[in-house]
Amino acid sequence: MTGDWGLVTRRLRDIGSHIVISRVTEKSLSFAIRWSMFGIPKQESSYQKTFGHRPIYICGEAATTTLNPEPLNPKIMNIQIIYSMLARVLAASGAALLLPLLLSLYERGPILSFLVPMLLSAALSLFLKRKGAAIGSSLTPREGTAITALSWIAVSLLYALPYWVGGSLSPLDSLVESISGLTGTGATVFPDLTRVPASLLFFRSLTHWLGGLGIIVFFVALFPQAGRGTVRMMQTESTGPISSKALPRIRETARALFAVYAVFTSACFLSYLLCGLSPLDALSHAFSTIATGGFSTRNESIAYYHDARLEMVMAFFMIISSANFGIYVKAWKRGVSVIWKNTEFRVYLAIVAIATLLMTLSLVLQGGASLLPALRETFFHAASISSTTGFVAADFDRWPDFCRFIILLLILIGGCGGSTAGGMKVIRFILLGKSILSLLKLHLHPRAVQAVSAGENRYSAEVLYRVLCFFFLYIMLAFLWAAIMMFDGLAFLDALGVSFTTMGNVGPAFGQFGATQTCAALPTLSKMVVCLSMLFGRLESITLMCIFIPSFWKRSGW
Repeated sequence: MTGDWGLVTRRLRDIGSHIVISRVTEKSLSFAIRWSMFGIPKQESSYQKTFGHRPIYICGEAATTTLNPEPLNPKIMNIQIIYSMLARVLAASGAALLLPLLLSLYERGPILSFLVPMLLSAALSLFLKRKGAAIGSSLTPREGTAITALSWIAVSLLYALPYWVGGSLSPLDSLVESISGLTGTGATVFPDLTRVPASLLFFRSLTHWLGGLGIIVFFVALFPQAGRGTVRMMQTESTGPISSKALPRIRETARALFAVYAVFTSACFLSYLLCGLSPLDALSHAFSTIATGGFSTRNESIAYYHDARLEMVMAFFMIISSANFGIYVKAWKRGVSVIWKNTEFRVYLAIVAIATLLMTLSLVLQGGASLLPALRETFFHAASISSTTGFVAADFDRWPDFCRFIILLLILIGGCGGSTAGGMKVIRFILLGKSILSLLKLHLHPRAVQAVSAGENRYSAEVLYRVLCFFFLYIMLAFLWAAIMMFDGLAFLDALGVSFTTMGNVGPAFGQFGATQTCAALPTLSKMVVCLSMLFGRLESITLMCIFIPSFWKRSGW
């Protein structure tokens, strides 16, 4: 390709492709042409230039011409790829409904509740697949963000249908219950669970399990045709600050995470069976525990069983589910010592221990409780609230104010990054504390070079900037939701409690919507706000906020 450059560009517009030019051919291009294309006349292994919306990619390999190329310009969003990925996610989500459908057939429960959304997901999947295109090897950041956010919204709407079609809940209440399940919040609008069919109770806990590890992680782990670009989707869905390095072998990583998740669930299920729970109750509570969700099959939650042994077993599994699942994958390869060496997990265990001690002292000294029962109750709830599971073994809303203050702090902090737990994450508070210390040292030694690290990981200024922005957004959004709910008629403390517990994906709040209450009494506008709050909390604000910006969807935007 050494002829007239104008003819080349016109030819590109005609065939709609990109051209890969060999190193030998590249040398024949004039200095002026390379300057106009790349801005600076330097030699690189690869270049990129867009003519109109058609990309030209130049590298040092043999010259090739490819029709219908993947977009190399990150400003151009490929809507067809988004359609294709959504089609596959909906198909997989519909297939998951087969489990509660089989249970419903066995127990002669509602069939249409699960059959209708299955058929609808199949129809939507076929429709989107026809409008879509072949999935390339990579996705742009915008495409990954769009796919992740839209997948969560689409699956939330799909999983609202079993509650609505069966006549158990209204459309809005069905959506609240669906989002609460997928995000691991555990706040329910069912006033009485004894009237709910067993298959629907199982489905509620199943939504916890599917959303706990992440819809995208499940998709990548179980469907190898997803493509390498799914790293964008997994990073968008992951919780907590991530390193700048992309995960190597993303599919193998997803499968390893899924394997650990499945092993923990199986061990939890067997443990609950040994504690005397029925198979269905054991499986449902295992799903809720490992996913740190909080849905129970009983109105009284765990308080129904009055079993100290069960509470301790639950506390153990809630705590291990609050750690970064990545350290379990490393421990699988390098040994168990990796778990203890993880700084974030050690800080998390310290938080649980200190919270337990402080609440026990408060209950004994201020509440007049006996030492051992108080220690048991506070340890269980420290594990339950810090992991954002939200299981309830006692009415902590009747505890002294100091205990409730500690619980509020646990709601804000949450579990570890990369876990199934919600909240702002322990690692972010560690980084915030270290950043403050660095600023103090910098004030005393202005010329010193400060580096922020946690354990073996060092964090760049960009990561710290993201942490600060996330902290600000989290608090501001929580206050915004509270303000809207107060406008809708909720009391001040009730609105704040619901706002922070839904943003943290915890579930039980205080007052009217406390440990022994449900969210059924929320007004209509407040229920809409709660849906947004839970989604923003699970996807950590930025992911969901992007899709509401009009320029995000424009070809020339961002």
